[in-house]
Amino acid sequence: MCGVFVSCENDQSETSLNENLEQLDKGFTQEMAFPEQNGSIETIKLNGQSVKVEKIDGQYIFGGDMIVFPDSDDAKSTGRTGRRWPNNTVYYDIQSSLANQRRVTDAIAHWEANTSLKFVRRTNQSAYIYFRTGSGCSSSVGRTGGRQNINLANGCSTGNTIHEIGHAVGLWHEQSRRDRDQYITINFQNIQSNATFNFQTYSQQGTDGAEYTNALDFGSIMLYGSFAFSANGQPTIVRKNGSTYNAQRNGLSAGDIAGINVMYPGTGGGGTDICDGVAPYSSSQSYRVGDRVTYRGYLYERERTRWNRLGRCGTSRSSKSAEISDLNDVAK
Repeated sequence: MCGVFVSCENDQSETSLNENLEQLDKGFTQEMAFPEQNGSIETIKLNGQSVKVEKIDGQYIFGGDMIVFPDSDDAKSTGRTGRRWPNNTVYYDIQSSLANQRRVTDAIAHWEANTSLKFVRRTNQSAYIYFRTGSGCSSSVGRTGGRQNINLANGCSTGNTIHEIGHAVGLWHEQSRRDRDQYITINFQNIQSNATFNFQTYSQQGTDGAEYTNALDFGSIMLYGSFAFSANGQPTIVRKNGSTYNAQRNGLSAGDIAGINVMYPGTGGGGTDICDGVAPYSSSQSYRVGDRVTYRGYLYERERTRWNRLGRCGTSRSSKSAEISDLNDVAK
């Protein structure tokens, strides 16, 4: 099997290298969207900045398993945690033919047991996660406003599924923290050719936002292993003292849970107020289709050229009404 960002000319040596790295990480399997395919490296506008991604089958992949979308003409970014699920409620559905569906239900149960997030089977909601069969393990980041896929190959475990749900609720990779250089060293000389962009920080990606834990968490389920994307069998990420570490996919760490509980406070869980958990509008930020904000007591959702006013804050989700209004006119 060839790596995503390297040539397939030496399949046998690549397979041997991958097996060795997997042993070094004690069985940890790195999440990859297309583990057996190589794509083209392209530069797109992401969150207002030019970043390199890999394009495979018409999808833009960043960090190995994150599906990203180029900026539209009318939007840039709200920051890396701006696209949260309102009311701490994540709607989802499962493809009927998906193998081993228990890994999905077990992963969901783990999230619900450790955070204030609720996962509700979708009926007619337009924004929801769809767990389906894929070539590897992958997800988009945060709520996209429509159907968003979590792709799971047969080899994706319950732990990998917990990791991908983390992306879907708004988490990026732990080693991409803007303060990561205080805790780890990136050995760029050991990284596969054309894969160095996967090790950018949030600031370099243009998604600079507040950190929700005080330090990099070596136990985080969102952290790469020490040998991720290695070109030569040598570590790509080490602690500041030069030692390696083992990534884990057993479950959310205490740090993961603490950060999620800041992003999705318990007061929002189970609430009926349509504005629970939604950030206020900021004129200094740009927004994508599907983003939600509060403004002067109302809940809005971004459409391509306008804002859809969903209802007044303080009303229940079941009684909300819709009214089209341009928020830029209202905000004058």
